[in-house]
Amino acid sequence: MTGSAQDTQPHPDAPASSVAADTVELLGLVAHLQHVAFNRLAEDARVAPTTGQQLELSRLAAAAVDRRDRVLARVVELGGDAEECLGAYARLLEDFDSRTQPSTWWERLLRTYVAEGVSDDFCRIAAASVDERSRELLLEVLDDAAHADLAVGELEAAGAQDEVLVSRLALWGRRLVGEALGVVQQAIAAHPGLGRLAVRREHAAAPADVPAPVDTPTSAEDGDTGKIFGELTAEHTRRMSRLGLTA
Repeated sequence: MTGSAQDTQPHPDAPASSVAADTVELLGLVAHLQHVAFNRLAEDARVAPTTGQQLELSRLAAAAVDRRDRVLARVVELGGDAEECLGAYARLLEDFDSRTQPSTWWERLLRTYVAEGVSDDFCRIAAASVDERSRELLLEVLDDAAHADLAVGELEAAGAQDEVLVSRLALWGRRLVGEALGVVQQAIAAHPGLGRLAVRREHAAAPADVPAPVDTPTSAEDGDTGKIFGELTAEHTRRMSRLGLTA
């Protein structure tokens, strides 16, 4: 999805150059997550137990492609290369996928619900430090709750009739969140710009929706990341409570 030389000129609304590269890293991560969501949703649609679920999941997969392409278009506006940006995260979820193979339909639903929830929460934190145009796009993409609503409805209905399933899913959720937080750690380690954006929000004196000064901070320190992971864990607990599951 690389554009012409003219297409790849920075957009007039591009952020300062010292933040733009970090912004492109975040956009690349969100685009990759949407790309992964498309593939997972398409596979979920293939194995869904009812025709209605198949139709709904296939629609959600198509919507993920649209969101991915909108994010990549913003990458190009900022002077980045869409394919390179997306490809930078190609192996990010390999370990997570290999360690969290679901054995049932319900485990499959919960895996996506937890993984997307944790990653989207981190991206929202980082998005607080980018330029307004990019932030608005990212929050619009990240706030699409259609799949979460579907998962909640399905899992709540199943759990209401099976206490054993509830217990098993609670254990599965604990395993999933540990693996998902590990993915966030890997992403920050491999792409320092993500950590800078997230920590910049932690240091900002302004409200969370106002970008922090460009020169503060330059790296993600242990204390700062500890606060971020604490926030991610708290959000996960709230999501599990929505399902009636103990985190």
